Amino acid sequence: MMSSAPNFDERIDRRGTHSSKWDMMEPLYGVPASDGIAMWVADMDFRPPTCVQAALEGMAAHGLYGYFGDSKANHDAICWWMQSRHGWAVEPASIFTVNGLVNGTALCVAAYTKPGDGVVLMTPVYHAFARVIAAAGRQVVECQLAIEDDRYVLDIAAWDAMMTGTERMFVLCSPHNPGGRVWTRDELRAIADFCVRHDLILVSDEIHHDLVMPGHKHQVMALAAPEIMDRLVMMTATTKTFNIAGCHVGNIIVPDKALRAALAAAINAAGVSPNSFGMMMATAAYSPDGAEWVDALVAYLDGNRRLFEEGVSAIPGVRAMPLEATYLAWIDFAGTGMSTSEFTARVEKQALIAANHGPSFGKGGASFLRFNLATPRSVVAESVERLKQAFVDLQ
Repeated sequence: MMSSAPNFDERIDRRGTHSSKWDMMEPLYGVPASDGIAMWVADMDFRPPTCVQAALEGMAAHGLYGYFGDSKANHDAICWWMQSRHGWAVEPASIFTVNGLVNGTALCVAAYTKPGDGVVLMTPVYHAFARVIAAAGRQVVECQLAIEDDRYVLDIAAWDAMMTGTERMFVLCSPHNPGGRVWTRDELRAIADFCVRHDLILVSDEIHHDLVMPGHKHQVMALAAPEIMDRLVMMTATTKTFNIAGCHVGNIIVPDKALRAALAAAINAAGVSPNSFGMMMATAAYSPDGAEWVDALVAYLDGNRRLFEEGVSAIPGVRAMPLEATYLAWIDFAGTGMSTSEFTARVEKQALIAANHGPSFGKGGASFLRFNLATPRSVVAESVERLKQAFVDLQ
């Protein structure tokens, strides 16, 4: 059991701590650090569970910080977590440790594609995917999601028509960032069938799979479509779940031995090796104490979600896409009739809130901003009031 209940209401001043989220807000968005609210980068303003802190304190007490070795405890913890939380039996030999899942995506691009190949994304989607694909000299193929009943849905027929035969890989974000969708088993099977039809390696990034709102259930791609194991690569991590993104550690889980060998070669070529701090933190997090903390976290995030969605949806012309997973609210300003630059300026210059710009997520993102709700509820409430005031002339 946890030694004490987490206090998610505590406001922790992160300014001046080398926090990307808070200390880069003014340089990047022009939102003043003195009274601005940082709601952009996807990390939380909460301390991680005490079991993670204890692991770090144990390392500090030991006082030696050499190369990390013997991954058995880490692999055992990963296997326990995936089985107990997701019903997914993982083979330890299939696990690779990488320096976070952006690094993992880049390694998959290197392992499974060649320069000039197409890599398919369902957009709008997490912006780092396109960045690493393009930087590697591959083509970003944007398959835009459709919207039905204020939710993203697949548009498979349109995507089939787009394929040219030069595509080699599909990167899936499941649950979806920024739309917050929890894909159903049928949707995942439709994606798997699409990948078989077009002979694509399917990389399923499931980093948000532990942050699912009540009433929804994440479906593991490896379980939804087990027949595609020969083309499936799974990516998971502790970093989003436990707010330890700065430790830069993630898992690539590859069931197929041929795909495994190709990834191992790419990892060796890139000189990737584990960070000892990250390994110790991740191992400690994937534990019963960590699980209890996550359950408390999700309940708290659900309260923040309700508060924010109800608040911003009261602004005429502003619509919150219902959040099924993640702590990232995807807010559509199209109904205001304003241009992207106009509604963004109101949020940044009047509300003094830094939120991610929708166009950076690809096709379909132009009328949106993404807001990070993983912050004390009082901050969420304050952000709602600031947004209402910034758009008061519409009310």
